[in-house]
Amino acid sequence: MAKTILNHFLELFFPRLCVCCEDRLIENEKSICLNCLHKLPKTNHLSTRDNKLEVFFAGRFPFERIASFAYFIKGGSIQKIIHEIKYKNNPQFALYMGEICGKEIIKSGFFGEIDYIVPIPLHKKRLKQRGYNQALMIARGISGKTGFEVSEDNLIRIINNPSQTKNSRFERWKNTTGIFDISDKNLFQGKHILLIDDVITTGSTIEVCAKLILSCPEARISVFTIGVAI
Repeated sequence: MAKTILNHFLELFFPRLCVCCEDRLIENEKSICLNCLHKLPKTNHLSTRDNKLEVFFAGRFPFERIASFAYFIKGGSIQKIIHEIKYKNNPQFALYMGEICGKEIIKSGFFGEIDYIVPIPLHKKRLKQRGYNQALMIARGISGKTGFEVSEDNLIRIINNPSQTKNSRFERWKNTTGIFDISDKNLFQGKHILLIDDVITTGSTIEVCAKLILSCPEARISVFTIGVAI
């Protein structure tokens, strides 16, 4: 009771605001209001075979299915969500967005049976700076709603490459080659892996990690992200 009163008191001076519209959040809303959540520009990939994203990756590596939750538009809601997740020290919001996506994934049956959910890893130095891996938090949220097991230590980042925000697709591909590795290929042998990241831009990181996972005998790969900017 005392904690509830204190929370209400603090919100008078430090109100919780929606990351998208900046309106005050009500009690059960988590970083985004229900109105903005309802208005997210969903891709509907989870209900579309040979969707636009699958066409985009066709020929780059063999995959089972690929989908993103919503479109990443400059200045739009998904950009604000990704910024909050990555740079505003809000891992619980990443977990919450994962839970939202997990509900959509399990309802659609789009990916079929998944053996492991695998987040794109951060380098230890970047992880120490940020305090958490947003892709891992998203993966855990998805896992909580789907029951798919998370493998967080087998795909690793061995080189801390610089930010690629302003790089071209070729530069991104060149800078991601050789920076990842797999600790134990036997773990992924014959498994269907769901690779998770926050957003797809050029797809270079996804491509490199997917090919590395596919180097495990008889492994299969699917991909899911919260946002897509293509």
